[in-house]
Amino acid sequence: MHIGLVGLGKMGNGLRERLRGAGIAVTGYDRNQDVSDVPSLDDLVTSLPSGRRIVWVMVPAGPGTRAVVDELAGLLADGDIVIDGGNSHFTDDAPRAASLAERGIGFIDVGVSGGVWGAADGYGLMVGGEHDVVQAALPVFDALRPVGPREEGFVHAGAAGAGHYAKMVHNGIEYGLMQAYAEGYELLAANGLVEDVPGTLKAWTRGTVVRSWLLDLLVKALAEDPALDDISDWVEDSGEGRWTVDAAIDAAVPLPVISAALFARFTSRQGASPAMKVVAALRQQFGGHAVRPSGPASASTTR
Repeated sequence: MHIGLVGLGKMGNGLRERLRGAGIAVTGYDRNQDVSDVPSLDDLVTSLPSGRRIVWVMVPAGPGTRAVVDELAGLLADGDIVIDGGNSHFTDDAPRAASLAERGIGFIDVGVSGGVWGAADGYGLMVGGEHDVVQAALPVFDALRPVGPREEGFVHAGAAGAGHYAKMVHNGIEYGLMQAYAEGYELLAANGLVEDVPGTLKAWTRGTVVRSWLLDLLVKALAEDPALDDISDWVEDSGEGRWTVDAAIDAAVPLPVISAALFARFTSRQGASPAMKVVAALRQQFGGHAVRPSGPASASTTR
């Protein structure tokens, strides 16, 4: 199998690495020619063998994705498939699928979880699209998901938009989990009674009901920087948390934990917070997100 991949940043490059490791040929294109396999999207499409061509788009959501998909629509043909693996808003997917369908081009939206660790460990995949189109791309998804039963790392969640909707909710839950660990860390350290806070958290990684990969990453972050001195308490939100809260309002579904976690990130931009240092450290660990250095440059008056 041979597919095209547009966007070779942290996630895109990891996808390319894992696909090639599974024996799937990948031609990648990126505006950064230092990492690109071909000089243009046109060359990428031309490089793919005849038959049902698949192009995976892994670029920032919004105008970037729209521009790439629009250009691909003019380069691909009937029977080909476009996969949007970025964090696009789910409301963009159904119109995008309908527009491509007018040209006979299939569309799949994929929520991808796993961060920078996915290349080695596999990615959790949440997929939306028509059944026959998803089936045609199954070898790609099987190569990317973790080793084990397909249903434990992959789901065809529904029609166009369902994959990105599922990933949006997933990321909202992630906000809540990270905030709970962060607040627990701050409380453990608050009065000095617990003398080994990193060790306490590490002890929770086996046998306890709060063990998780995020907890493992927090322990790793503390091993690298025990006092989190090199990490600012400023925490960005990349959009999915806001979309999750918006969707909850539209559906009249109460989300007190996720909403509070989102607003806590806003609080992080107003003053120093040990808990927000933990959230920033966790984002760096699983997603490779840049962190601001601590110190006077990160003080609230300079933001």
